[in-house]
Amino acid sequence: MIEFKDVTKEYSKGVAALNGVNLKIEAGEFVFIVGDSGSGKSTLIKLILKELEPTSGCVIVNGQNLERLKHRHIPKYRRTLGVVFQDFRLLKDRNIYENIAFALRVTETPTRVIKKKVPAALSLVGLAQKYKAFPKELSGGEQQRVAIARAVVNEPLLLLADEPTGNLDPTNSWEIMKLLEEANQRGTTVLVVTHNQEIVNAMKKRVITMKKGVIVSDEEEGGYINED
Repeated sequence: MIEFKDVTKEYSKGVAALNGVNLKIEAGEFVFIVGDSGSGKSTLIKLILKELEPTSGCVIVNGQNLERLKHRHIPKYRRTLGVVFQDFRLLKDRNIYENIAFALRVTETPTRVIKKKVPAALSLVGLAQKYKAFPKELSGGEQQRVAIARAVVNEPLLLLADEPTGNLDPTNSWEIMKLLEEANQRGTTVLVVTHNQEIVNAMKKRVITMKKGVIVSDEEEGGYINED
């Protein structure tokens, strides 16, 4: 599903955010990416989203070499991905139903299909009754559940979650992780960037640890490695 071949990413000042990274994530895996701030986790996600280009090496997602992806095809490529951010990124001027429907409208999904898929996605995250509510009327945990519903409504092959529990209390954090695990059990490959040590240690998934732009550990049923 994801392959990095000797990927280096340098920003303008010549400091390598990623330095010769080689990585393979198979379809259907659930993987945590952990590491201190500045270890290269966000750069990794941005390369997968094609928000950044590697300085050298290549990134392959679902058999597609992103280097060869033409600029006009990037929006279509991104629609095959589900993305969940720490700060939810919901449209404040639209209700919950419309926030999720928007993800389908950009792919020109017929209205009759939208009318089926949006309620189904809201039911999955336990918010079927809140479809008329606006983001500001929901708690942080509820907003993140809406963000997950929006991310999975297109049935993506790959779901990227960048610090999805960063703004949530422990109870809501576990609820969000349960939803991501359910998405994975339905066949979606899930990649989670997180600082949440407790969750990483408890879930016993594959854990890739990064430090200063390189992968220092890759464990099948790993935990959070504390490094001085």
